[in-house]
Amino acid sequence: MHAASVGEVSVTAVIADEIVRLLPDCSLVVSTTTETGQKFAKDQLPSSTSLIYAPIDSIFAVRKALSFVVPDVLICVETEIWPNWFVEARRMGIKTILVNGRISAGSVKRYLKIASLMRETLGIVDAFSMIHKMDADRILMLGAPIQKIMINGNAKYDSLIRNYEKCNIRAIRNTYSLLGNETILVAGSTRRNEEATVLDAYEKIIQTYPETLLFLAPRHLRRTKYVADLVKERGLDFQFRSDFDGNRLKRTAPVVIIDTIGELFAVYGVGTIAFCGGSLVPLGGQNILEAAVWGKPVFYGPFMGDFQEAKVLLEDAVGDAFLVKDGYELAEKVKYYLDNPTACEQIGQRARTAVMGNQGAAEKHARVICRVLGISFADQDLLLY
Repeated sequence: MHAASVGEVSVTAVIADEIVRLLPDCSLVVSTTTETGQKFAKDQLPSSTSLIYAPIDSIFAVRKALSFVVPDVLICVETEIWPNWFVEARRMGIKTILVNGRISAGSVKRYLKIASLMRETLGIVDAFSMIHKMDADRILMLGAPIQKIMINGNAKYDSLIRNYEKCNIRAIRNTYSLLGNETILVAGSTRRNEEATVLDAYEKIIQTYPETLLFLAPRHLRRTKYVADLVKERGLDFQFRSDFDGNRLKRTAPVVIIDTIGELFAVYGVGTIAFCGGSLVPLGGQNILEAAVWGKPVFYGPFMGDFQEAKVLLEDAVGDAFLVKDGYELAEKVKYYLDNPTACEQIGQRARTAVMGNQGAAEKHARVICRVLGISFADQDLLLY
């Protein structure tokens, strides 16, 4: 299985769990492109999984890698379409599949510039297990044979639920010196100018709820010093999350700047209310479902172009209750739900139910893999395009 980086590894992990459940004697080899993907894979995948770095997409590199691994099937995750990989696999008699397949509008435009190569490449792939009909339409447009296309949903929902079930909330509370009854606003994956907006909202919130804590997680760690300077300018007491490593210090400040990697998902779990960044500025948004799966209200701005599926899912469940256009609206909506804890819990649970209702795609993708390998199940239910 090939997963480019962290996002694809999360999906790969839940599909791999299903493969192992269906084929308990199989051997898994997972390749990643990035170092962070490799580190994340070590934490997420079964310990028996062999991890390698992916070869570059050249005939000789791919041939050497495939000859070393000798797989029965080459499984590429999401948008990992590499012509030389598929051509060499076909030449060596290795089956090929795209799972949790998604093709964005931007990708289609780029791929159409090499339309003949794409048509030839996709024509030799054995199966396309796509997320949505829209993705199926786009892969068909690029030249995939219609009889090889299936629509089986998004395994990212399974990944969220898996991470939720594995998360040790007690350990996170201990790390942040929390008793469990605190009011916490978690602002995750914030981007340029958003920290100032969040701080504006926070200052309004603490006028009414002075004990409220703010956990602020910039999307890029290189910006933590800039964020710290913003907090200092407001005269707010703060600490860095890294101050708590090795229990050197306890959290005493009301504002925590999260300057560590891989912890935000769990921090959403200890929060009362969340805000997801990249959405008050035109940067495409972030994954609001990471907070929603915890049953928490999760506010976001109008710029959610990269996460339209998640936005539509939540808006079908709660309307535009989580949408805010600026810091004033964020403060007002947060205060409303703090004033009305029953409404806060109810709307958070509606959001969580929407996420939980979309699980099951990982098993469907795994069953496509089994079918390509010649293994079928009596109850197999694949949605053909």
